[in-house]
Amino acid sequence: MRAISLYLLCYDIADPKRLARVRKVAYSFAFGGQKSAVECYLDERMLRALQRRIFAQIDPQKDKINIFKIKKDAILLGKAKQLPFDKGTIIV
Repeated sequence: MRAISLYLLCYDIADPKRLARVRKVAYSFAFGGQKSAVECYLDERMLRALQRRIFAQIDPQKDKINIFKIKKDAILLGKAKQLPFDKGTIIV
C-alpha cells in the first residue's frame, strides 16, 4: 500500500472562470473543506496529479496556490471534528 498523507490545499484565484476550474479540480481530490481551503488525503502519485491539473488551470502571475502537508493531528476548535478516514479507500 502506498503511503497516504493529509494535505491542505488553499487557493486565491483572481479570475472567476479560473476559480471555477481550480475549484472543480481541487474538489475532485478533496476529502473535506470550505470555500478555498480543501483537505485531501493523497499519496505521492495523486499529489503530483493534483499539482499538474491545478497548474494547467491557473495564471502563475496572478493566482496563488499553497499545498501544506499536515504532519500531525489537526488542532480542533469549536464544532470541528477529526474527519474519519479508512486508509484503504480513496475515491477520486
